Amino acid sequence: MAVVRKFLSFLSQPSVRYSAGALLLFGAAGMIILWGAFSFSMSATSTEKFCVSCHEMEDHAWAEFKETTHYQNSSGVTAECADCHIPHDTFGKIMRKIEASREVYGTIIGKINTPEKYEAHRLEMAEREWKKMKANDSAPCRHCHSNFEQAIEHQYEWAQINHRKMLAEGGTCIDCHKGIAHKLPNTKLMKKKIPPYLD
Repeated sequence: MAVVRKFLSFLSQPSVRYSAGALLLFGAAGMIILWGAFSFSMSATSTEKFCVSCHEMEDHAWAEFKETTHYQNSSGVTAECADCHIPHDTFGKIMRKIEASREVYGTIIGKINTPEKYEAHRLEMAEREWKKMKANDSAPCRHCHSNFEQAIEHQYEWAQINHRKMLAEGGTCIDCHKGIAHKLPNTKLMKKKIPPYLD
């Protein structure tokens, strides 16, 4: 306890040994090092390699994703886990990383470490993601599909009709586009049909 008191006393008194410039220089250097470490950890934990390092993700979510048009398509553009699951703004990223600690805990205790457990939690996981997408007006979708509103006339007729209706009613991408990157939970959504071509 005496050591803590001595340290706090040292922090509250002006320095006799070191100049203010030296203290500022060391403080600035410390901040740069901390910011660099923070930025590195944010980037490193947002990579595809990091995301699929848990076998739960590699065997289930990643395996499913590789079968979708977001992974392989005629444009040659591949989405990554971070494109949909990590916000692009700094504050959003920080909050997402804090939230991810719950997922790390789930991995440690083996919450979804078998196909059966994964399926049992699929609806819960999907609804959590859909709720986020609904709340942020499908921001991850719009980050890549930024000009879909301007290009509606180039879409299939049924897509034009449904997108115009969605825009008029204040809907968002995730209202209709569930199950485009991962399998749908075993609910009535699995029986959803693509709207017929409209004349």
